[in-house]
Amino acid sequence: MRTIFIMDFKKIRKVLVLILFVFFVFQQGNFSGNPLRIISLAPVLTDELYLLNVPDKLIGCTVYCKAEDRIERVGTVMEVNLEKIMSLKPDYVLASNLTDVNAVKKLAEVGVNVVVFPLAKNYEELCGNFLKLGKIAEREKEAKEIISDSKKKVDLLKTKVRGTRKTSVFVQLGSKPLFALTGDMFGNDFIEFANGINITKGLKSGLYSREELLKNDPCVILISDMGITGEEEKKEWEKYSMLQAVKNKKIFIIDSYALCSPTPVTFPETLKFIAELLHPEIKTLNPKLKKTTPPIPSFLKRGQGELKSK
Repeated sequence: MRTIFIMDFKKIRKVLVLILFVFFVFQQGNFSGNPLRIISLAPVLTDELYLLNVPDKLIGCTVYCKAEDRIERVGTVMEVNLEKIMSLKPDYVLASNLTDVNAVKKLAEVGVNVVVFPLAKNYEELCGNFLKLGKIAEREKEAKEIISDSKKKVDLLKTKVRGTRKTSVFVQLGSKPLFALTGDMFGNDFIEFANGINITKGLKSGLYSREELLKNDPCVILISDMGITGEEEKKEWEKYSMLQAVKNKKIFIIDSYALCSPTPVTFPETLKFIAELLHPEIKTLNPKLKKTTPPIPSFLKRGQGELKSK
């Protein structure tokens, strides 16, 4: 009897091990054992998949995404090729709220697993979306580590500017008509975290006028890069010699993608340079941070002032 009991116990243990193995596979969400297949319909989501080091899982993206040539292009941010997407047989299609709503609906109707990522309105939502992406891509641990590192850098920069004088800022996103950054748009966090005052924070819409700007007279003007228009707008503002930003040579052009579509990695980089534009004195306050400062990234186009190329 004792021998039989020992044999039965061994069988039970084998069954338990098998059950645990099956449970683990199901928890990973990859039931077939094949690599996860993901299509990204937003450049920032594609960037973040590369940050999570899962390019092998990316099988399709938009023509605007920075990805390897081997990855199929399935359309633009707002217009996608449904037949192409379905032919690739993805496990997930990652969309934004810029993706055509009808396309998302049709994909869902034929059984494609579409996950829509709303455009983040602030830094916390940015981190939340990134963690959600990490879970989908089976890289939750890596996502948490990246977010943790990002928040440490952001907190350090917030501490660094805490004793500086608040600086009034106007952020221009468009020219015809003049369109400004409001408080419910993503870039507002850059200004506030850098101890700046967004003079158009309270606007219900971004529509603004040059007369209003002359009246509010900001210390700094940041112009979202609009190609040739960005340079033209800078020259246009320089005609108003009475403006503080003109007198002090504080008109800068910054890349719209860095300003409006950052990742948890690029957010602290962009914040650092904006903070230094607003408060050039902070570059000498923390020697340790100064030594670890990376080179000026290509997305920041230096205009006038302290960050001008020597």
